[in-house]
Amino acid sequence: MTIIGTRVLRKEDPLFLTVGATYTADLDDTRLDGALHATFVRSFVANGTIIDVDADDARAMPGVVLVLTGAELDLILPGSVPMFPPDLLNRPVLARDRVRFVGEPVAVVLSETPQQGQDAADMVFVDVDPLDAVTDLEEAAADAAVVHEGHGTNTALTFSDLGMATGIGDDSFFADCEVVVRQRVVHPRMSAAPLEVRSAAASWTDERLSMFVSSQGSHRVKDTLVQLYGLAPEDVHVITPDVGGGFGAKVAPTPEDVLIPHLSRLAGRPVRWFETRTENLIAAGPGRAQVHHAAIGGTRDGDITHYRLDVLMDAGAYTRVGAFLPFFTLPMAPGNYDIANIETQARSIITNAVPTEAFRGAGRPEATLTIERMFDLFAAEAGIDPIGLRRRNLIAADAFPVTTAVGSEYDTGDYEAALDRALDAAGYAALRSEQAARRASADPVQIGIGVANYVEITAGPAPGGNEYGKVEITPQGRARVYSGALSHGQGHATTFAMIAAEKLGLDVSDIEVIQGDTDRVERGGGTVASRSTQLGGSAVLNAAETVADAAKEIAAELLEAAVQDVVLDADSGVFHVSGTPAVTRTWAEVAAAATDGQLVADTDFNAKCTYPFGTHVAVVEVDAETGGVELKRMVTVDDAGTLINPVIVEGQRHGGIAQGVAQALLEEICFDEDGNPVTSNFADYSIISAAELPSFELVPMETPTPNNPLGAKGIGESGAIGSTPAVQSAVIDALSHLGVRHIDIPLTPQKVWSAIAEASS
Repeated sequence: MTIIGTRVLRKEDPLFLTVGATYTADLDDTRLDGALHATFVRSFVANGTIIDVDADDARAMPGVVLVLTGAELDLILPGSVPMFPPDLLNRPVLARDRVRFVGEPVAVVLSETPQQGQDAADMVFVDVDPLDAVTDLEEAAADAAVVHEGHGTNTALTFSDLGMATGIGDDSFFADCEVVVRQRVVHPRMSAAPLEVRSAAASWTDERLSMFVSSQGSHRVKDTLVQLYGLAPEDVHVITPDVGGGFGAKVAPTPEDVLIPHLSRLAGRPVRWFETRTENLIAAGPGRAQVHHAAIGGTRDGDITHYRLDVLMDAGAYTRVGAFLPFFTLPMAPGNYDIANIETQARSIITNAVPTEAFRGAGRPEATLTIERMFDLFAAEAGIDPIGLRRRNLIAADAFPVTTAVGSEYDTGDYEAALDRALDAAGYAALRSEQAARRASADPVQIGIGVANYVEITAGPAPGGNEYGKVEITPQGRARVYSGALSHGQGHATTFAMIAAEKLGLDVSDIEVIQGDTDRVERGGGTVASRSTQLGGSAVLNAAETVADAAKEIAAELLEAAVQDVVLDADSGVFHVSGTPAVTRTWAEVAAAATDGQLVADTDFNAKCTYPFGTHVAVVEVDAETGGVELKRMVTVDDAGTLINPVIVEGQRHGGIAQGVAQALLEEICFDEDGNPVTSNFADYSIISAAELPSFELVPMETPTPNNPLGAKGIGESGAIGSTPAVQSAVIDALSHLGVRHIDIPLTPQKVWSAIAEASS
């Protein structure tokens, strides 16, 4: 019986859709008896010196047990990317002498109820002497106002210094090019906006800490707590209950998370915290936040020979994961294309804004959008069909594996086949005919067709990664799978059970998947960078194979046969001698005969990165009189190698495409001139919904990778990488006959209308 590749409904969903999941904020008193509630007091100034934090009135409020200010706390959260300068990396958990972004915690209230905590927090008086703030990335890069005076500059890191960029020379680089096009491309800040906001809880038993946290990696949280509090690893127990979305924003523990254990120890009681939606929008790390200055050159008939990419990364006020993301952008600079000469550089820049984090795609969407934008601009400048230009410069299918001009080692691909499938499914020629008819009739509602190719790196950064897996057989003859990966919506309980079932001959329903508990799962890297199936799934596969091999040896003794003659029947899940299926031994019988009654194997799987790829075609209607945009169709080919479960893959594709469309059309975190965020709720921050989206047309394609035994590549981020440039291209294409050449995302009606007006003037 073959399970891998079949459409298995997610095991998780009946619980989620009926009783409901158990999130960190849902934990009951059996785990957190008598818990206090933490409420943070946050800075309302983007940059300033703290004169005083007066908490006397708050301490006298009903239900208040404790108020702690930064002056009373000497706790520094070490950064998760240690290559950055210490003065930018090590962030006070509560601001002491200085605040550097609106939303930075300056005090915390412990109270019997959340309502009492909010009332008391409103009574904490924070006196701040404001300083000039800088939230514009390019102004910060020019050191218009230095955020950390002791550092002397807002440049946190230059990636050329780390050997991760080639460096950029003068314009002689393009001397041999007949056509050269330059463009500034903006990738605005976006909120991950998970349905479940950040939350954490902690309690102590003697000197042992139990920590509950909404996270993408329990072991990552544990490692931070061990370091921060100087505890022995065995004295820290981290549990991650169900997680309602992470999208990269919950990769590394935040200052609020790591303070909760300290508060619990001070109060002698469990403490729990969950933020509001406004707190999440102003104080949880956003993603993207890059500005690119790009240039592309080649021959007039369409050979692209030169490409330059200069990246500014908005790190925010302190360097966290987001400041690291050019490590993903630069290796993907050439996209799907065979470009011989490439120059790159990147700088992470400090600003007076909340520190950035990873967000679905984490550096790869930025690289893809810019190279696709530059191909469209080159085609317009040279008078070449944009599809023909792409086709002419794609890396050939017979070139793989291939090392690009920036050193990325693409494993497998057939980029032209993906392009052809997407165009055929969209009916590209008919769409162009409809566009021509609307233009001829001067219809105020124009149609635009956008095509974007993409390739991304998963299980990165290069050269690769590893994950832990363990499989054990229970006395009842069922199986337990333990994984260091951690689901926050990806369906691991189903995928990993399918992989184990394939090797063990068991039903998927007979396999329990355990994750997110550091006492039960020995180690793990968590779920980031679309790594879970190819690394975590391969670890499960190898552990299951080891268990099956060990079981055959035991079954051979029970059946009084040679090991090589014993088979595990994939349909019935029993052992028998080849050719003699009447006499069998069950998994329960084999497990009972194992030494100490234990039949278990664990492994760490290591592998190189993989490079999923695809093509997205977007069709939009643009009202040239109002600037309104409606996405009519989205046709995508997303090749993630071997598919373990098409149902789950389709769900991941749908979610990624929706987030990519949102980035193209709606979502952007904005600040006023004083550095105050003006997108602090879902009325101002326009998160996308099903009402703004058509049904997506998903075209299948599978090109397995040799880099892991499953042949699988990542899929969780692909949709968010290909859809954004496709939609951007489509909107600009709809208006190209009016003279519009470029509009930065998000393509709001105001931006689109302004671009039309400017082109017409």
